[in-house]
Amino acid sequence: MTSMATAVFLYDGDCAFCTTCANFIERRIHSNAKVMPWQFAQLDELGVSQQECEDAVQWISARHRDAGSRAIARLLIDAGSFWKPLGWLLLTPPVSWVAPPIYRLIARNRHRLPGGTAACAMPQAVRDAQRAGS
Repeated sequence: MTSMATAVFLYDGDCAFCTTCANFIERRIHSNAKVMPWQFAQLDELGVSQQECEDAVQWISARHRDAGSRAIARLLIDAGSFWKPLGWLLLTPPVSWVAPPIYRLIARNRHRLPGGTAACAMPQAVRDAQRAGS
């Protein structure tokens, strides 16, 4: 667990769908967390691996470290207002039972969703190789 004062919400900055969602978060949800692409974060300092970031969004704070649907729940709770009950709902059964598989379904198909591109479906190593070749 990190000893940071401000929470961090990490997303895939190379994915257009994820970036669209992050832009929505910054415009509408108003969390106190720093919302940033994992590609620009000091992952070692945050105690999270590149593989974990490739697998799911990450919430890292002094009190919690969560991924996927639980990370989204923490972000909503942190935002307060009417978002907070939605966050708690995501952490409460039976919603907490179905949220992770729904998150994985969305993550696997993000290239097919609004704002998604073919690059969203590519593993990070392939994206890095393409970038190096350009």
